Amino acid sequence: MKKTLVFIVILALCAGLCGCGKGPFESGGEGIEIVTTVFPAYDFAREIAGERAKVTLLVPPGSEAHSFEPTPQDIIRVQNCDLLFCNGGESEAWLEEILSGLEGGISALRMLDCVEALAEELKEGMQSAGEAHEHEAHEEHEEHEPEYDEHVWTSPVNAALICQALCRRLCEIDPAGAAVYEANCAAYVKALEDLDGAFRRVLDHSVRRTLIFADRFPVRYFVEEYGLDYFAAFPGCADDAEPSAKTVAFLIDRVREENVPAVFYIEFSNEKMANIICEDTGCKKLLFHSCHNVTARQLQNGVSYLELMRGNVESLKEALG
Repeated sequence: MKKTLVFIVILALCAGLCGCGKGPFESGGEGIEIVTTVFPAYDFAREIAGERAKVTLLVPPGSEAHSFEPTPQDIIRVQNCDLLFCNGGESEAWLEEILSGLEGGISALRMLDCVEALAEELKEGMQSAGEAHEHEAHEEHEEHEPEYDEHVWTSPVNAALICQALCRRLCEIDPAGAAVYEANCAAYVKALEDLDGAFRRVLDHSVRRTLIFADRFPVRYFVEEYGLDYFAAFPGCADDAEPSAKTVAFLIDRVREENVPAVFYIEFSNEKMANIICEDTGCKKLLFHSCHNVTARQLQNGVSYLELMRGNVESLKEALG
């Protein structure tokens, strides 16, 4: 183990000398060290910990969490942190390998463990990750445990549960800061409750209950929380793929049958499928931000989960009418 860690340190120093890559984004004070993997975890941690912690975001802005590969520096940061606040699930299998190799272990909190996890859903008309491999995927699904949808934070109710779990863990790690963590958590949970109320008021006055995503669908927890139906091109954790003509035709039919005024696309999408559907049906395209990551500019400007989700409130008003 010692030889392995020495080798990792050497790699990290070499990478630094070569000027390879960009370092992770950091915020907060000089207290305990919290390492986070995805933007929602980063944003929740900086809200609850405030200036009592330095919070680091590993997944670079503008990139996909599903395809992230850690650098040697990232591994060292994980090893040395006071708390690893991550998502959990298949997309962070790399992290589980690192944790299993660390002597003595570290304190880790997985958002997926803080709520009731839902299995990935392959809904009617939804294209799997390559229809040519559908049979193979079906067999693999039968042989293994179901893969869980990892986008647990897309429900504000879940976000509150996650933040409360984070607060409890921080109080254990840093008892001297318990009063600060609890006060920050209470204020932030109130803001999440207000956000939840805003979504419910939209639904109370809506004439539709169906969302159409001309894209991947990473908001299963959101629609389950608010009792919405949906159709989408791909599951939330699907790899980037070209939609089949069959998938596009199915969604076009749904738009027409449901008389949907707008279809959604998610952040970092090429919007190609949304454009095709809008051109064919005359509907509008709207962004629904899953909040899994943000751009470098947004991060530098201090964009928050609450800000992005409030934008979704406005988009939902327009889509549901």
